[in-house]
Amino acid sequence: MTESEFHREVDALLGRIERAAEATAGIDADLEAGILTLECPDGSRIIVNRQTPNREIWVAARSGGFHFARRDGEWRDTRSGESLPDALSRLALAQAGEALELG
Repeated sequence: MTESEFHREVDALLGRIERAAEATAGIDADLEAGILTLECPDGSRIIVNRQTPNREIWVAARSGGFHFARRDGEWRDTRSGESLPDALSRLALAQAGEALELG
C-alpha cells in the first residue's frame, strides 16, 4: 500500500468512526489533523491515530495501547488479531458503557 493509499483509507475510516461515535449518546468525537479523540462520559479518552511509517493505526485507551495493521482486507490487532471495529466496540463499552457500532 502506498503512502497516499494509506492516508486515503485511514481518513475514510477515521471519518466513519467519528460518525459512529457521534451517533452514540455517551461519546463525544473530535477529529483533528488525523487524530480522533473519543471522550467518554467519565472524562476518559480513546485516541485513534495513524502511524504512517509503519502503515498502522494505533489506539490508546484506559486499558492500554493497541496497534492495528492491514491484514487480509481488515485492520487487525498485531498481537491478538482482533479486528479494529470489534476492539473499538469493546473499548467504548468498557469506558463509555455503550458499544460503538461501526456497521
